[in-house]
Amino acid sequence: MGYRILETDDIPAYLRERGHWPDGSDGSDGADRETISVREVSDGNVNRVFLASNADGTRSLALKQALPWVRVAGPSWPLSPDRADAEARAYEQVAKVAPDKIPAIHGYDPEHYALVMEDLSDLEVLRTTLNEGAPYGPHTSARIGEFVAQLTFATSDFGMPSADRKALLAVSVNPELCKITEDVVLSEPYIEHEHNHWHPGLDDLAAAFRADTRLRTEVADLRHTFMTGAQALLHGDLHTGSIMVGEREGAPVVRVFDPEFSFVGPIGYDLGLYWANALVSEERARALGTLSDHAAQLRLSWEAFETEFRRLWPTRVDTFFDDAYLDRFLRRVWTDAVGFAGTEIVRRVIGFAHLTDLTTLPDPVPASRRALLLGRELILRREELRSPDEVRALVEAP
Repeated sequence: MGYRILETDDIPAYLRERGHWPDGSDGSDGADRETISVREVSDGNVNRVFLASNADGTRSLALKQALPWVRVAGPSWPLSPDRADAEARAYEQVAKVAPDKIPAIHGYDPEHYALVMEDLSDLEVLRTTLNEGAPYGPHTSARIGEFVAQLTFATSDFGMPSADRKALLAVSVNPELCKITEDVVLSEPYIEHEHNHWHPGLDDLAAAFRADTRLRTEVADLRHTFMTGAQALLHGDLHTGSIMVGEREGAPVVRVFDPEFSFVGPIGYDLGLYWANALVSEERARALGTLSDHAAQLRLSWEAFETEFRRLWPTRVDTFFDDAYLDRFLRRVWTDAVGFAGTEIVRRVIGFAHLTDLTTLPDPVPASRRALLLGRELILRREELRSPDEVRALVEAP
């Protein structure tokens, strides 16, 4: 039949045809008479997402389809739907090592670039809860640190035999979406570009950043690390909008989703994206006078990452890499993560795809200025900032 863009009315028949919803053909549960209600809940920049459920809510599924363009831009910004293949592969890898941190995947249809998965609508997007004034809680950032450690160790040269690693590298190339990151995050905010926009109250900083040759050189270094540092399989877009949180049966739940930017790259990139979003959420809370546990999140996620990576270290497949090398490697990951956090902050304020953390403030300028200046310092001083406490001191500086 070939690829077609699925509309809301297509979803019930599609789910039945693909075997994701009982069709009642055996007469066992009358599902052929069951009405499937579908609503579109697309919220991200590039895809469409639908939720399907029966009348009493006892059965529900989510369906995500990759469009042949960026959803928020439309056909004027073409983008291959092949990115859904990368997302499906990422979920497959994560399911082997951290199945409790992703939605259950029920099937992938490569013809339609469509994933059918667990409905997470009983949970909330982390960014939404933070914007509404909720705390992170004691579990969220630690789970994210563990998630990054578990995925990246298992898909690195430490956790995967060499031949398997080479095969992973071959199938995990994600050129279009990596190019978006190289441009939107690691280039465009520092040059004149049509994608860039910002609040008029930031005109002076935007101009200063474009004129800062030292800053551009450091960003170029991070861009080159992103392009060449094939350390492990990454989520590739790990921010507070790609994390769901909540409770089930009285226990905290954290689920990471949307790994369509997944590729084999520098481990610090995933950590840096999360830290950037955590630091921006802190600026929002500071502006509103609602600071709670924000200051602990970078430390909690790094400590959980490092603890889990060290716990896995004795299982490494190549024992030539000794414990002393592990210390050096983790230092490199930390330094990269600090720098990438800075670039993500900058692009979220004067580049493309801004954060509602800042844009929905009554006056976004003061918090945005603080965030921009913090991002610049993280980029320039990443080699000298040696611990979460040193980053914390920088954040709290007047």
